[in-house]
Amino acid sequence: MAQRSRRATIYDVAQAAGVSKSLVSLVLRGSPNVSQARRTAVLAAIEALDYRPSQAAATLAGGTSQTVGVVIDDYTNLWFVELLRGLQEGLGEAGLRIAVSDRTLNAHVQADPLEGFLSTRVEALVVATEPTETMRYPNQIPLVVAGNRQRQVPGSDLAASDDALGARLATEYLIALGHRHIGHISGGDGPSALRRQGYTQAMLAAGYEPHVITVMPQTTEEHGYRGAQRLFEEHPESTAVLAGNDSMAMGVLAAARDRGLLVPQDVSVIGYDNSPLSGTHLLRLTTVDSRNRDLGLQVAEQILSKLAEPDRAAQVIQLEPRLIERGSCHTPRTTL
Repeated sequence: MAQRSRRATIYDVAQAAGVSKSLVSLVLRGSPNVSQARRTAVLAAIEALDYRPSQAAATLAGGTSQTVGVVIDDYTNLWFVELLRGLQEGLGEAGLRIAVSDRTLNAHVQADPLEGFLSTRVEALVVATEPTETMRYPNQIPLVVAGNRQRQVPGSDLAASDDALGARLATEYLIALGHRHIGHISGGDGPSALRRQGYTQAMLAAGYEPHVITVMPQTTEEHGYRGAQRLFEEHPESTAVLAGNDSMAMGVLAAARDRGLLVPQDVSVIGYDNSPLSGTHLLRLTTVDSRNRDLGLQVAEQILSKLAEPDRAAQVIQLEPRLIERGSCHTPRTTL
């Protein structure tokens, strides 16, 4: 059989089946208002032509996109890796897929990151970034805010990890090892603010002075490096550092190396998020597992629940984080 020179269209299917384009659309949408004979003819033509319907065309024709739109901050943020994996696993079982928009990547066009999703009629939306006043939030489809955010969207569900508890667990772990001079490299708002809060509470409860270095606006390896440089300059007595996330912890490790400090012998380091990098043999980073895959699964469950029961009340779900011990922490050389 000769190889087709172009991709089959809906018009090709209609011609091969001897029906109208509109009837093909009805079959694709699963309409019951099609006779069995014509449905069989259309499905046979689709298989023979290896037809793959255009998602955009099907949506514009009145069908559903079978897609959930997800708005994130930045593709370079490792926090999203496991979140998206869990979200796709949870939605995939229901025949839904995800489409991701990076707010930072598209900031130069000054467009509402939700607008594109709404125009393609997504089934639901996930806002995994800080909601803003300029975003156009829909009333007619489910919306879940993922992660602790300062602004909550009225009527939306929320799913997050308990960031204050996670930072408190990490700080208390370092205190139990004998550390007294523990610094914290922190980001800006949202989850970072709650992690600062948890760290500060644990330090004050133990009778120790908190030392927070806040870096903004991002929480990358470079920001962690700069923050750790400041911490070691301003507080050279520091024997442990809690980083705002695993990417920042990598920067802390680099800053310690450049200062001639050994990890964990001279300084202990804890990350946050339990990203795939943290468990590598090279880093062996002790970190807080914010259970991002579980969070993604929870968001998927909330979306499916809302699709099944559009009128149910908004839900707020908070997962409990846990500390993952690896090789980047040790008792201090001297207890001061």
